[in-house]
Amino acid sequence: MDGPYIRIEDSGAVIPLSQDATTIGRGSCVDVRLDDPSVSQLHAEIIRRGPYAYVTDLGLSRNGTRVNGRLVARRVLQDGDVLTFGSARCRIGGIAAEDLAAEVELRRSAAPELTRRELDVVTSLCRPALSDEAFVAPGTAREIASDLVVTEAAVKQHLLRLYQKFRIAGGLNRRIRLANEVVALGLVRPADQPSGGVLPEPRLPSDQAISGRCG
Repeated sequence: MDGPYIRIEDSGAVIPLSQDATTIGRGSCVDVRLDDPSVSQLHAEIIRRGPYAYVTDLGLSRNGTRVNGRLVARRVLQDGDVLTFGSARCRIGGIAAEDLAAEVELRRSAAPELTRRELDVVTSLCRPALSDEAFVAPGTAREIASDLVVTEAAVKQHLLRLYQKFRIAGGLNRRIRLANEVVALGLVRPADQPSGGVLPEPRLPSDQAISGRCG
């Protein structure tokens, strides 16, 4: 098959990635449908940007998205990567091989400068996504405050400044978008996370809230 594609390992089905976004989930309206109870109705999407493609967990999944066994919020894909949505395994193919190290370092150099406390806040924010627990959503302001032993009001002030620094526009899911950007820039990595004290999983709307909606 010409161009990037995703192969579902259980069935062997091969689906070409669309030029824009390819949605993945258990719902009837997605581009890549995975008939597995561990997969959410709308689980993740793969975005193409020129020769590159990256997967994004949409924050609605209870069992997370993994690339080569590692839980991710967003990750640039390379040919042969194994994607796991819940317990359903897929493989990416057709992506031209390229050394992305220089690009990653360039993106890091363009990241905003953070104070020590701001780095503490984003590390705590991303902890659920980078722990071994199932990824549901980044930490809430209350959870971050408890983790850092500061007031919730202080955390909210830090988050407001971080939204400005990372140019996160207003609207829904600002914490998720901030966490995705921080992880994509490599500012927070699994090695930054302590082995214990994983934050409790916050609740998001259930799959039923999005079932039956197409387009």
